[in-house]
Amino acid sequence: MKWFLTVLAQLLFAIFMYLMGSVFFGAALVPGVALFLKVWQATLVTAPILRLFLLGVSLSAGFFIFGLTLILLVGTFRTVLGLRLKEGTYPLSSMQAMKWAFMSSLFLMIHYTFIDFILLTPFANILFRLLGAKLGKNVHFNSKYVFDATLLEIGDNTVIGGGAIINGHIVERGSLRLRKVKIGSNVLLGSHCTIMPGCEIGDRAIIAAGTIVPKGTIVPPRTVYAGREHEHKKDAQEG
Repeated sequence: MKWFLTVLAQLLFAIFMYLMGSVFFGAALVPGVALFLKVWQATLVTAPILRLFLLGVSLSAGFFIFGLTLILLVGTFRTVLGLRLKEGTYPLSSMQAMKWAFMSSLFLMIHYTFIDFILLTPFANILFRLLGAKLGKNVHFNSKYVFDATLLEIGDNTVIGGGAIINGHIVERGSLRLRKVKIGSNVLLGSHCTIMPGCEIGDRAIIAAGTIVPKGTIVPPRTVYAGREHEHKKDAQEG
């Protein structure tokens, strides 16, 4: 019976998120659809080739308008409701775990539809700030795999390399563990590295490409971290 109730709860949650997704996607599509209909009406007597071109441009523009509108809707929704994750260890059936799943689902709506188009632009910083991250100045995001934004702090002039993964959660032994990730200023996260929950990375540190930084690791300032099998080397430019 317990197994059945768990599966039923998961199904109901999935259906609820589909409905939420429909509402957010529908609302975000309104400006783009309005633009397309406006162009459709305005080009009724236009030459066919030109009309097709203008309609195509309006569809493309509508997609970008959709993406930016979705970011604002999701971010505003999270901000207004004050949704934030709290550090701790929680059963998978707890309210905190449900909140984490809900907030993750909100982010995934953007993750799977539009985030690739805003990497390395100011819109990426706007997105993660709206999702609750504490960011310094001039942070560069070149990865869409930045999760659990309300548990993330990044200092000034830090670069998140392509495909880097930053995670504030992990599931262990049937429990959800949420921990902050703190990244200092002038840090470089190499491409496809992985930063696990609870990590603290000091100013001017470099995380080598492809490196996994285990949960709870503290990387000292001005060091190059290349994994446990490598010695952490002092930055040659220190001082």
